[in-house]
Amino acid sequence: MLRILGRESRLCDAVPRREALCVGGLSLLGGVTLSRLLQARESGPAAVPGKARSVILLNLFGGPPHLDLFDMKPAAPVQVRGEFKPISTSVPDLSICEHLPRCALIMNRATLIRTYSHRYNSHNPYNVYTGFDLGNDQQNYFAKRSDHPSMGSVCQYLGLGPRDVPPYVILPAFPGYSQSLRRAGPYGGYLGSRYDPLFSLWDKKFEGQGAFYKPTVPIGVPLLPSLAALPDITADRLDRRRTLLEQLDQNLARLETTRATAGMTTFQQQVFGLLTSTKTREAFDVSREPAAAHDRYGRHLWGSSLLIARRLVEAGSTFVSVNWEEAESGNHWDMHENNFGMCRVLLPMLDDVVSGLILDLEERGLLDSTLVVVMGEMGRSPRVNAKAGRDHWPQCGFVLLAGGGVKQGCVVGKTDAQAAYPVDRPVSAGDLVATIYQLLGVDPGLTVADLEGRPIPIAHGGAPVWEALA
Repeated sequence: MLRILGRESRLCDAVPRREALCVGGLSLLGGVTLSRLLQARESGPAAVPGKARSVILLNLFGGPPHLDLFDMKPAAPVQVRGEFKPISTSVPDLSICEHLPRCALIMNRATLIRTYSHRYNSHNPYNVYTGFDLGNDQQNYFAKRSDHPSMGSVCQYLGLGPRDVPPYVILPAFPGYSQSLRRAGPYGGYLGSRYDPLFSLWDKKFEGQGAFYKPTVPIGVPLLPSLAALPDITADRLDRRRTLLEQLDQNLARLETTRATAGMTTFQQQVFGLLTSTKTREAFDVSREPAAAHDRYGRHLWGSSLLIARRLVEAGSTFVSVNWEEAESGNHWDMHENNFGMCRVLLPMLDDVVSGLILDLEERGLLDSTLVVVMGEMGRSPRVNAKAGRDHWPQCGFVLLAGGGVKQGCVVGKTDAQAAYPVDRPVSAGDLVATIYQLLGVDPGLTVADLEGRPIPIAHGGAPVWEALA
């Protein structure tokens, strides 16, 4: 068990959270999520192969300001266009924010959707992971059994993914971890908790002192939840002079010589093997990456998380998501105040991780089989408010797609003069999820039964964005 200590924090919903968060992750010695997942695979239906073997989803929690990143309006009034200037990209007639120079160079490898538009005004990433947008905070503030399943959960239900590494992983921790709650979105919902993801843990450390609207940089690396179950291993006691893999090898050997695993069921033993396999542990051991790789991705929590995500898909994982959310340090995208000051800290990190990931996948021959998705649960309001912030705006936002069968150098949709509403090709939450399923070779029209036995379409009526597909 890893205890994460911190100050009481709030999001703009003003819901207080307790001071300490105790995260158990997945207990290797208990009959939890992954053991039930493995058991379910024996009867799960198969999916048709698609162009993408894996997905890496970067979830920018809070709602990134689309006008200040990928849909700038330099001719709009100053209270709309904001403080940043556009720069040219590798795609003719496409410009993006001056604080994303490395992304500007790789836009010819990507599709940019500028008209992500839905009806779900909530900070939960429910629409991001499931494609459902008819809920609200009262219905979906906390994850519950009756929720719709996430894409990663559906993939597990269909039997996609490996048997020697976790098929569905979220880094560095579950949505809501920085406020001691579990937000709706990434879970198995009515399919069952056996289809939940593996959530990593993070030993919270920062470069300096931050505040909710004054970000500092989170550092450190995501850790396997198995660390909490191994004897004498806690995040703050790891010997940094030796690699994570070497230390786990030593402690696993100790476990194997005890009676700790004697009472496990067959499936629990498979879970133990899955989380302690060499492939899994090596994927999380970024200490073996060269210094140039750390520099490319950025020497911060998000860089380490995306580096592990790449290592996981390289090992065979199907769906990996990085949840960019750190309320305590201000490192999030809920920018009701100090929008431009926050962006000056966050955008260089975003520039590093997105460009670094895409180029790294390309150089390793993995980009064609790995779909990269960058998005948040909503956009931000066109008009800058009195506190130099931008407010919630689900009516319009962006999604960046690359690899995995996506068309290169493509722009989908057009917004009005203030980037407030789509004027051409709105893309719904269901459409986006349908697109991801299509690229994975999963029929977006497939239905699964909810708790009452009703057939529910996994893409909630959405259709693939065909013009974004190669």
